Amino acid sequence: MKTSQEGLKREVGVWGLSANIVNIMVGAGIFVLPAIIAETMRASGVLAYLFCGLLIGLIMLCFAEAGSKVTHSGGAYAYVETAFGPFPGFLVSVFYLTGSIFADAAVSNALVEILALIFPVFKNPTVRVLSLFFLFSGLAILNVIGVKQGIGLVKITTIAKLIPIVLLITIGWKDVQWVNFAWESEPTIQKLGEASLILFFAFMGGDAGLAIGGEIKNPQKTVPRAIFIGISGVLLLYILIQLVSQGVMGSELPNFKEAPLAETAQLVFGPIGYTLLFVGTGISMFGMISGQTLNNPRVIFRLSRDGVIPFSKLASIHHRFKTPYLAILIYAGLGFTLAAIGEFRQLAVIAASSVLLVYFGVSLSVIGLRKRKDLDNGGFKIPLGYTVPILSAGIILYFLSNLTGFEIRGMLILIAILTVIYFLKKVYQKWKSH
Repeated sequence: MKTSQEGLKREVGVWGLSANIVNIMVGAGIFVLPAIIAETMRASGVLAYLFCGLLIGLIMLCFAEAGSKVTHSGGAYAYVETAFGPFPGFLVSVFYLTGSIFADAAVSNALVEILALIFPVFKNPTVRVLSLFFLFSGLAILNVIGVKQGIGLVKITTIAKLIPIVLLITIGWKDVQWVNFAWESEPTIQKLGEASLILFFAFMGGDAGLAIGGEIKNPQKTVPRAIFIGISGVLLLYILIQLVSQGVMGSELPNFKEAPLAETAQLVFGPIGYTLLFVGTGISMFGMISGQTLNNPRVIFRLSRDGVIPFSKLASIHHRFKTPYLAILIYAGLGFTLAAIGEFRQLAVIAASSVLLVYFGVSLSVIGLRKRKDLDNGGFKIPLGYTVPILSAGIILYFLSNLTGFEIRGMLILIAILTVIYFLKKVYQKWKSH
């Protein structure tokens, strides 16, 4: 069995990595998207999917090239750090982990709330905290045992969450009314922009699947292939979901914002359809958390290994399982702690803007990595020169320009604080060495 220069086993192939990407991208949001898009775009909502698919495709092309050149663990952090140095890499890593951990905490709370609708005992505060503990500790133990077990769970949950959706798409066509696709009016650029912004956040997260770079077989070929399969699959799935739900529900679709797919399934299958999609929502949330627990500890592992954070033991690899076990336990512990404290809806915009900054850094890293002759390994290279990375960086700045003044100031303050922390650490290390 081949291992990377980090001592990790390379066991993840094209389909495993593709499933990993799809699993993280297809989160709980897919079960509410159709109503939100229908409210904004009406019957022309599919245009927003195509437009947003084009935009996220450009960004993921940047991930594909960077991932085929930088083949060790760490994902976006590894790409930016290799291209521009430790400080930009430090900022990207903090933005990435902030968004990921808070997202995990929020989704895990939502998962327990869904269970509480069926089993009221989960409303008990003690039972709630114990449930969160068993969720995070169970996933941590599974991923410590091995990446093969972790990616195996990802494959299972990816299939399980997609089955009810695929059934709805396949069988739902018999109830589609084609008159529901008639445009009442021409979509405006403003409406298209609003809808695409929502969808952009729904597409985000696939890059987390690349954080296991040190455990991917033949990454120069596997990474771009898996990204193409994953992004294409999710885009097609989203478009079909919108068409079926719009075709079945028509003008009533925007009225069911909490569970539009479950309502559509109830019309197609009857009461059992509602239950099927309801369970699918829970599986989707669990799959997202399991995928995050597989991928994101690798970023902590890499940060510790590179000395970006002053905890060298977090770069430890288990002597038997060959996994970054301490990083996995720390990540799961932080997720559990934040989830147990409460909800984090107020931080959703900050988390999302943090991820956009990560994408901005990766887009620019393509330019920096091309200047590194030592990384010219014959891997994937985006055609048309620097057009794609520059265009994707511009798109990200456009999305960030839609933040409020308060949100922009908050983001700048966070960057300033992180900058001070980073350079104080450097001064301390220099003083200590003398």
